[in-house]
Amino acid sequence: MTFSIVARSGHPDPEEAEWGVAVASKFLAVGSAVPAAVAQVGAIATQADANVAYKGLALAHLDEGANASIALQRLLEEDPGRDHRQVGIVDVEGGAATHTGSACLDWAGGVTGEGYAIQGNILTGEDVVLAMEAAFLATDDSVPLAHRLLAALAAGDEAGGDSRGRQSAALLVVREGAGYGGGDDIACDLRVDDHAAPVQELARLLDLNDLYLTASTEEEKVPVTPELREELEAMARAGGHRDLHAWVGTENYEMRVADDLSWIDRRVLAIARGEDGGSAS
Repeated sequence: MTFSIVARSGHPDPEEAEWGVAVASKFLAVGSAVPAAVAQVGAIATQADANVAYKGLALAHLDEGANASIALQRLLEEDPGRDHRQVGIVDVEGGAATHTGSACLDWAGGVTGEGYAIQGNILTGEDVVLAMEAAFLATDDSVPLAHRLLAALAAGDEAGGDSRGRQSAALLVVREGAGYGGGDDIACDLRVDDHAAPVQELARLLDLNDLYLTASTEEEKVPVTPELREELEAMARAGGHRDLHAWVGTENYEMRVADDLSWIDRRVLAIARGEDGGSAS
């Protein structure tokens, strides 16, 4: 009933490495059941007749030092319903394993490679997972993992996806300290629970996630000169805000504008000036 990709980025710096899952299905709120991930540990997708207990169990096995293959073996050994399960796991180093039980409904199967596991069941055909693999491998590893996963998911959707149709999709990516204000490891946790075109809607949400919930890179930071500060303060007051700080807080741009207002993200600046299709108030 589902197609998914579980992957680790190939970033050479372990502290910058990412783990994630992208999934779509003709199933309500697939993101509530299938994906799980922990930074510096690994990621898992559990589907078909999903055993949601696999999520905590697999991550515990990985955290204790098991690689993806051993973690998967332990899950299956302990589960009498293994023939009805489909699972993909990626470990801390990018080792990958996938399982498709013999009782999963056709078409069902999966592929693995360095840093990824792709699997699906009740698909239009094998072309779905092969298209996902090709799309993932075609995107450079310098691209954020969330976008690589989404590219793979979109390719699977375009290749036919779930043979029963479309309903929901989800994207989960973790990285050390990547959460809001650095308070947790959630770089991206987006869910489209019931939609006619869930993968396309997920892409729209990822664009918003990048704007509101990811920190600006050094290349995206525009220094705020006295002249620019004056311009922005005037813009904020014209929009009914007390000052620029109030505008930043009201519009949820805290991760895209410096606390001391020494820099502003270039896209947020374009929005403030009415040049990016956004609203400055």
